[in-house]
Amino acid sequence: MKGAHRIFDTHTHLGTARHSGRTMRMDSMLHDMDAHGVDRSLLIPFPVVEDERAAHDEIAMAVRAHPDRFLGCACLHPWTNHFQQELKRCSEELGFGALKLQPQYHGLNPISRRSDFFFEAALQYKLAVVVHTGAGAPFALPSLYIAPARRYPELAIILGHAGGGLYVAEAIVAADVCPNIFIELSSLMPHHVLEVLNHVSSDRLMIGSDLPESVDTEIGKIFTLDVEEHVKQDILWNTGARLFSR
Repeated sequence: MKGAHRIFDTHTHLGTARHSGRTMRMDSMLHDMDAHGVDRSLLIPFPVVEDERAAHDEIAMAVRAHPDRFLGCACLHPWTNHFQQELKRCSEELGFGALKLQPQYHGLNPISRRSDFFFEAALQYKLAVVVHTGAGAPFALPSLYIAPARRYPELAIILGHAGGGLYVAEAIVAADVCPNIFIELSSLMPHHVLEVLNHVSSDRLMIGSDLPESVDTEIGKIFTLDVEEHVKQDILWNTGARLFSR
């Protein structure tokens, strides 16, 4: 908690990234959360890992050890033969609450009907879909998620990074036309966040840090906004807590 606000960081990574060499372990994550007043975090594997199952197991261990602080999110390549089996395990055995799509690495075209299996699986296992948007176009363009959001109106789709600033207008349009699209605000400048708030209600917006060195910046920009306190509370806690309710 920071001030009067609880904080749910809806975009963090635990484990080891094969592509960048970054490593984050549970104890370090807890230390950083406590240092910055973060009450709960959504733990996502890095987008490129040595072993997807092992990455999910590491997150599951953290969730079991600290169920009040962590919630798990699956991230696995959708075109592998084990996609359905591993997603079922993440949902039913490990209790994860979300599924991450990383367009730069996963090669899934969201407007293609050949990609329906991905969104149908998330819906079947009651998982919200968190999508990296911004870098990685064209499949990371926020506007492309209008199609699956309309095909699956009961599925919550979260646009991670809100298009990364460059495509923030696309994220706004997508959320404006699809009530089941939500926006995670990491990487945006404060004036971008205010622009989003001009079009999308705060109960569909949430905070995320992505990387430990960004936590202070991402939290701070919400606290400095000239908006009502309930708006800040929605972004900092309420929206994430409602969507990831497992």
